[in-house]
Amino acid sequence: ITVNVVCPGYIATEMVMVVPEKVRDSIVAQIPVGRLGDANEIARCVVFLASDEASFITGATLTANGGQYMV
Repeated sequence: ITVNVVCPGYIATEMVMVVPEKVRDSIVAQIPVGRLGDANEIARCVVFLASDEASFITGATLTANGGQYMV
């Protein structure tokens, strides 16, 4: 049994896209890669952690936020 977590940043979902464009632009300006994430990018993180290739990884936090928050 492995236990991991994926912590996404701002993703271009319906909820985020209803935020006024001016506010979204100020959020994107704070993301080093310069864009919102895509739901498929987060899905690929989850698929990896659920795969046999990640079987030795446990207790990990995978932060997928375009560099907005780095530990």
